[in-house]
Amino acid sequence: MMQSDLKELKKKVLIQKMPEHIAIIMDGNGRWAKERGLSRTAGHKEGMQRLKKIVKVVNDLGIKHLTVFAFSTENWKRPKKEVDFLMKLFHRAFDNEVEELHQSDVKIRVLGQIEGLPRNIKDKIDKVVEMTNKNKSLNLNIALNYGGRSEIIDAAKSLALKVKNGSIKLDDINEEKLGNELYTASIPDPQLLIRPSGEKRISNFLLWQSAYTEFWFTDTYWPDFDERELLEAIADYQERERRFGGLKEKDSR
Repeated sequence: MMQSDLKELKKKVLIQKMPEHIAIIMDGNGRWAKERGLSRTAGHKEGMQRLKKIVKVVNDLGIKHLTVFAFSTENWKRPKKEVDFLMKLFHRAFDNEVEELHQSDVKIRVLGQIEGLPRNIKDKIDKVVEMTNKNKSLNLNIALNYGGRSEIIDAAKSLALKVKNGSIKLDDINEEKLGNELYTASIPDPQLLIRPSGEKRISNFLLWQSAYTEFWFTDTYWPDFDERELLEAIADYQERERRFGGLKEKDSR
């Protein structure tokens, strides 16, 4: 795509209603590396650099929330060497990349079972969250040691405990109450979920929150996912009619 075409696409999406919250499953790092004769770790490094670029684009577009799937509860099953590398990569990113995000007024929040992460990662998360807590531009939510089913189970346990200690009644439990116990409490549900890499599933990501989310899939691997594809996903979203189980006005007559 020519630079002029990219500018036109950007202009097109900016005059329409922007999604308030975009979620991305950052998939395809390993396959990207394999096709180039590189190690999987090289793919993960490139994927981290891609995240930096996409965060900047999302922030410049004025989108309020970006949630990215960085490491799932199932990813612990990968080879120990790869998992160890990823933990070191997260640690370095929290060390080296956060100051730039902080200067761009980005607020960072980490979603998942943080207690299950290595101590040095947990300590970095605490510092990063505190440092960026008052920022008001983009809310960057990093799903780390995250699983959608585990999130719902944790929320159910929390509600059960509240019923047991008498702080709420069983009949008080509703969608709002459960939503307030999720890792994403106070974050609006994503309007658009993007998955690069050619896979067409959500892989235990934001199961509760994506009930009415619009999905957009691309064969492009995450390290190659660029501004153009992000804008194409947003433009496609903007052309959809979201009815949330209802009917078009003309069909309801």
